[in-house]
Formats: sequence, C-alpha cells, structure tokens
Amino acid sequence: MRLLELLAKLCAVLAGVLLTAITLMTCVSLLGRNTVGITLVGDFELTGVAAGAAIALFLPWCQVRRGNIIVDFFTARASTAIIDRLDRLGAMLLGVAMGLMAWRAAVGGLNAYNTHSGTMMMGFPEWIVYACMVPPLALTALIGLMQAACGFSNDEPAL
Repeated sequence: MRLLELLAKLCAVLAGVLLTAITLMTCVSLLGRNTVGITLVGDFELTGVAAGAAIALFLPWCQVRRGNIIVDFFTARASTAIIDRLDRLGAMLLGVAMGLMAWRAAVGGLNAYNTHSGTMMMGFPEWIVYACMVPPLALTALIGLMQAACGFSNDEPAL
C-alpha cells in the first residue's frame, strides 16, 4: 500500500503542477489581451484539457486519504464493525467503477487516436487527454480494491 500511496502523491503533485501552468498561461493570455491586444489562441481549450487531466490525477490521492464524501446519517449508531464493512464495500464499488472508467477512457483514447480527433481551435489531439487520464483512474481503482481487500490503516483518516 505504501507504493500506491507514493504513486498517488506523485499524481497529486503532477496535477498541481499542471494546474499551476494552466493558471499562469491564463494570466499571460488575459494580460496580453487587456494590455497589448495579443492573446493566446485556444487558451480555453488547453484549460479544459488540463482540468480534465488534473481531476483524474487528483483521484488516487483522494482515495488514499479517504477524502470522498461519506454520508453517515444512517450509520451514526452502527457498530464499528458494520461501518468498517460498509467502508470496505464502498471502496470495492469505487474500485470497480474506476476500473470501468479507466477501461472506457482507454477505449475512447484509442478511438480518438484512430479518428485523429482534435480540439476545434488548435486541433490539439484528444487522445493525449485520454492517455493522461487512464493511469490515474487505474491507480484509483487499484487503491480502492486494495482498501476493500486489506481494510484501512489507522493513519488514514476518514474525512
């Protein structure tokens, strides 16, 4: 589980770097547009592409930290053993869902590659976005399935 946590941290750092780069690009584009009348063509497309990849990159860390929303209204009076079983079931279901998303993103990426699909303004290849999303989705699936099988360690807080 330590290796998975390390990979999840790496994904989160990459997402942060990606969002920082996109923020700086947006600032440069806005400053250029409002001061000298020059803008970066397709900056909104790159922002959308990067945001999609960043969201996928943050998912493994969110799962490691158990940062997903937990509705405990119905389990407020349940025993610790039942809550643990429900948490493990939730982790398993999330793992399966993320595995399906990774599979479908891979299929979508192959389709985008084969059809040479690109964004409207820049023609940025869409398969690259899919390719960036598949590994973190698969990692999130693996983390969820490992948590379902092995349980949660005491140092992982349920947020």
